[in-house]
Amino acid sequence: MASSGNFAVWNTRDRAYYVDITQGNQKLMGNSSSDAGGSNTTLGVSSGKWYVEFRVFKTTSSYPYISLSSGPNAEDFHPNNGFQGEIRYHAPSSTRMQDNTSSMNSDLWGTITLTETNTEACNNGDVVGFALDMDNKKLFISRNGTFFNSGDPANGTNPQATWTTNPPEVFFNCFSYTSSRGAVINAGQDSTFLGGLSAGTGVDDNGFGNFKYSVPSGFLALCSGNLPTNANIDPAGADGATKHPALNFNVVAYTGNGGSLAVNCGFQPDLIWLKKRSSGTNQDDIMVDSTRGYNYAQSAVNTNNSFSYPGVSAITSTGVTLGGEANVNGSGVEHVGWFWKANGGSTSSNSNGDITSTVQANTDAGFSIVKWTSNNSSNQTIGHGLGAIPRFIISKPYSTGNWSWHVFHHYLGSVGDFQLNGYDTFTSGTNTYGAMPDANVFTVGSPGNLMPNNSTTDVISYCWANVDGMQKFGYYIGNNEDNNGCTVYTGFRPRLLFIKGATEAYGWYVFDSARSTSNLVDKQVSWYPGGAESVEPTGARKVDFFATGFKVMADAASINGATDYYIYGCWGDVPAQFNNAF
Repeated sequence: MASSGNFAVWNTRDRAYYVDITQGNQKLMGNSSSDAGGSNTTLGVSSGKWYVEFRVFKTTSSYPYISLSSGPNAEDFHPNNGFQGEIRYHAPSSTRMQDNTSSMNSDLWGTITLTETNTEACNNGDVVGFALDMDNKKLFISRNGTFFNSGDPANGTNPQATWTTNPPEVFFNCFSYTSSRGAVINAGQDSTFLGGLSAGTGVDDNGFGNFKYSVPSGFLALCSGNLPTNANIDPAGADGATKHPALNFNVVAYTGNGGSLAVNCGFQPDLIWLKKRSSGTNQDDIMVDSTRGYNYAQSAVNTNNSFSYPGVSAITSTGVTLGGEANVNGSGVEHVGWFWKANGGSTSSNSNGDITSTVQANTDAGFSIVKWTSNNSSNQTIGHGLGAIPRFIISKPYSTGNWSWHVFHHYLGSVGDFQLNGYDTFTSGTNTYGAMPDANVFTVGSPGNLMPNNSTTDVISYCWANVDGMQKFGYYIGNNEDNNGCTVYTGFRPRLLFIKGATEAYGWYVFDSARSTSNLVDKQVSWYPGGAESVEPTGARKVDFFATGFKVMADAASINGATDYYIYGCWGDVPAQFNNAF
């Protein structure tokens, strides 16, 4: 029988202020007479149907909030905003269902509709059940096994809350005012709630979990064994030989020979990103793609336009052949290559946006290459071809002037950006990307930010969506503890990981399992090192890659400063359900 794996608990590295998290991280209680705090669960979800129970505690008339949370306030990264979730159940209040998006993450949920009818108060020690239906954007809430408002999660009727847009990831959340108030979580691991109640017999449809009350049909325990895998990226399926993640994305470490060199990535790549590891200035890199042609290149470390480049001499069904150009094939020089598959160079015209784009997309793997020409107008939309919401976009004008690479990451929101060729903090208010993208288009804001003002210019954009079991883009909060930083659950074993500080000026630090072939993963290169590192350093920054995610294992401020925010992007090796430990 398949294993349930790890069940969700309270995350001690995610917003645990003025609370104590104890007893296997199942119990969260306030510890201050005047301050508040809370925590998200260790596992978040972007799709599917999930059931979690909470035993709530109070000392007076005030209870904790049990909530749904989408993570931090992306626009200012202020930790206090994340204590509370956005959709909240507050039992003793006259308004027991609350929408908190007015102060945080208002652009992630769309329109929220709440139901107050027959929403009851709780007594001390009651069990509150949350049945979260991400597929249909509904939340059902129960007290001691009975759903409010005659709610029926299995049939989808009478929910306590609905919304129109799913955030990239949703966590269960507990927020406590003052001391001795909080909740014990049961995501399926313990129906006695740490010995406080008699055992229940509830299990989910996969036979996982030990719940106090019955699990609604179709809903699952929140555990790693139930984490979703995109059906199009399934190495265990009959067509796994072609749908394995490693046949859509791969990392290869190689040593240059100064002549002709075949580099095998396992498929015909469409985006090729090659970087020096052992010599060179600012770790020289080259990026080429099949949309514009492999003989035109650019670099992440500078603002140069595309230039004619002879380094890639041939493309094969399993990789590339490199010539003797020193930046990608220097004799005796260590290099690393990151490779993505789009559509074999076959493009199509996309008219979904205000600007018609040229797109080649790999919708299974959530990656597209988009070529478009700006028209000097504000808030123009461009079709990206993914059929899913992009969570990470890098864009650069390549034909006019020397312009920076501008980065969209969904936890930054739409009103600011980073530069890939920069060593900077998050810049708010730039309106580089004018709105949050949707499943069809992304938006560019004011001319003069991403592209030149008062001119038309050709732009290249690389777009990635979250794909269950393959790639994920998110955030974490540092704690400045050596060997005990944040644990991030991705749903797969990582192959490539980048980390970028959002609140302090640090570089883009990149780890992968091709250069560090065993844990700890302690070799990093920088997409833009700011001149500080010309070769690949080892040891100062390190992470642990495990079957379902990664853990930060250094107190370096560049990846784990106390209370600092960090964005990440992670591409997988094998989905959690199908891998062995790395």
